[in-house]
Amino acid sequence: MVTVARYGDVNEALQLKMVLEARGIKAFVPDEFAATNAPYRFATDPSGVRVQVAEEDAETARQVISEQ
Repeated sequence: MVTVARYGDVNEALQLKMVLEARGIKAFVPDEFAATNAPYRFATDPSGVRVQVAEEDAETARQVISEQ
């Protein structure tokens, strides 16, 4: 898995996940549980809530992200 985006808010990460999956790109938010239960940790953490895709989908995912 490759991280293609990071957000300070879990809802933004989940929104991107939905957009990517609507385009046929399987996406994963590995920090979803932690960010839901401790959102204050991710709001100030520069690493943010990660959105990840398979390595072979990373370039296409980044293109989708840039179109938004």
